[in-house]
Amino acid sequence: MSIAENLIAFTFAATLLTLTPGLDTALVLRTATVEGKRQALQATLGINAGCLVWGAAVAFGLGALIAVSEMAFNLLKYCGAAYLAWLGLNMLVCPRRSLAPASADGKPGGNWFIKGMLGNVLNPKVGIFYVSFLPQFIPQGHSLIAWTFGLVSIHVLLGLLWSLVLIGATQSLSGFLRREKVIQWMDRTTGVIFLLFAAKLALSKR
Repeated sequence: MSIAENLIAFTFAATLLTLTPGLDTALVLRTATVEGKRQALQATLGINAGCLVWGAAVAFGLGALIAVSEMAFNLLKYCGAAYLAWLGLNMLVCPRRSLAPASADGKPGGNWFIKGMLGNVLNPKVGIFYVSFLPQFIPQGHSLIAWTFGLVSIHVLLGLLWSLVLIGATQSLSGFLRREKVIQWMDRTTGVIFLLFAAKLALSKR
């Protein structure tokens, strides 16, 4: 395929991936409805920063190590599952009652940029996906590093645009979504989703 055909094919495939509901979608929706637009943007930037970290890791060889080393894969996998379980349990057991600013101990709220980034960085599936998916769209004879960063940047841009759509869609319902019972329901529901993702990640195989 030509360079243009590679870019079009990757953009189409990455768009389908981005629109498929997953952990990132759940995190952005929950943060937008419960914590507000600013925190949701922080989570979005963190999620995409995590993608860039994995893109760099794949470009410079760490992704390949994760792909071939059972120990490295399992270590990162269990760290990621533990982190998701921790987030999920906090939301499930201690749901918010209002949208008051986070307390000094970080419960609830906290740095959503860090939470969004760690959610991706500690998920080896992202690295495995990039290792197995990106090479299909890199023309033979071209720079692996440059093309990896270029394709990851396209994926990040698509993710950013989709997250902005999700955040915008929640604003019209903000009055309803900021009610105490709705906030608690959103926290508990998202907590259960995160726990399910944690279990899925912990039990996953390469």
